[in-house]
Amino acid sequence: MPIISSPLGNIFLSTQDDSISELRFTTEEVSKEPLNSLLTEAKKQLDEYFSSKRKTFNLPVVLSGTPFQYQVWEAVNKIPFGQTTSYSKLSQEIGNPAAIRAVGAAIGANPILVIIPCHRIIGTNGQLTGYAGGLDRKERLLELEGRAPLAKQASLDF
Repeated sequence: MPIISSPLGNIFLSTQDDSISELRFTTEEVSKEPLNSLLTEAKKQLDEYFSSKRKTFNLPVVLSGTPFQYQVWEAVNKIPFGQTTSYSKLSQEIGNPAAIRAVGAAIGANPILVIIPCHRIIGTNGQLTGYAGGLDRKERLLELEGRAPLAKQASLDF
C-alpha cells in the first residue's frame, strides 16, 4: 500500500489501470516501498500543490460510482482553485436543485480527495461542513488556496 507524507498528514494512494483510483488521508506509516512512475508523478504534483506551486492536477483518474456521483464529481472538479461553492449551488448547477442532500452524499463518497477538490464545497451559510479528511484539513486546504478562515460547523448543513 503506497502511503506518502504531506503537510496535512499521510496520504494513501491507490491505482487501477494506470490511473489514480483512491486518495485519502490515513494514520498509517509512510511506505518504504518504491513508487511506480504514476505514483511518483502523483507525489510530485501533490508536493507542488502543498507548496503553492500548482493549482490544478494533471493525473489520470478512474472513478467507480453511480451516474449521479460522476455528474457531481465532474461539477466539483470544475470549481477553480481558491474558490468555493455550496451544496445548494452545486445541485442547481447540475440541474437538480432538489438534490442537495444527494449532492452532499456524492461528495462524501469522493474517493480521490484533494485532486477532486470536494474541500471547496461549503455550507450555504458560508460555514465549513463535513469533509472525509476532517474539518481541520478542509480549512487548511482552503487557506492554502488563499481563502480566509471560515467558521466550522459540526453538523452537515447542505
